[in-house]
Amino acid sequence: YPSGNLAVMVVRHKAHLVCIVQEDKASKAKIQAVFRSRGRSTCYYPSGTVWINMDIQGGQYFNQTGSRMRRWRWPNTITSSEPQAPLSPIFISLNQHVGVRILGQDKIVVSFLAMGRQAKFNVGTKVQVSSSGQLPPPIQLSEGELLLLAFRVRILQLLDRLRGCLTFPSTKHWDKIKPPAFLTTQAWKILQLCTSAGVSTQLRSSVQAIVNA
Repeated sequence: YPSGNLAVMVVRHKAHLVCIVQEDKASKAKIQAVFRSRGRSTCYYPSGTVWINMDIQGGQYFNQTGSRMRRWRWPNTITSSEPQAPLSPIFISLNQHVGVRILGQDKIVVSFLAMGRQAKFNVGTKVQVSSSGQLPPPIQLSEGELLLLAFRVRILQLLDRLRGCLTFPSTKHWDKIKPPAFLTTQAWKILQLCTSAGVSTQLRSSVQAIVNA
């Protein structure tokens, strides 16, 4: 930093590299971000609350109270049986001089700007496949997230039916009209997630009742 305090360190731990960003303090400086070459990274708010957390499967973005605001998966870890939540570009300022730009799994840049000069560190990495050739188990969704996905599909189903009513108001036997194929596929995927997550029978029944209402 212009103050002379250390801002960014890149160190080697065994066979891996670690990039660490510190706050602008001469002593007892808090860590504001840690990026590991194995794909795990965390950024912190000045209060110490987790801001962004990433691993080889995807990432999560939290607000200052700890509530999750966004969640995404890296494109090459998405399977056909999972709802896709791709990454939208993210830029955050850790402090007055250090920012982080996240464009992709291998395009995560820490930028340092001070006194008219800039330094950039690419701390992104490609996903590492295990020795068995399989990715690690997917991130498990919470019960609340599964219910939200189910309600989202139900709302889309109702909007599709409403659209049909407005377009063809004289059509009878609305109950016999099937929803679009993509909504049926999404409903099936959510039920598959319930199975893979090992949720209770009661929750699975609730999700099934919502998407098949």
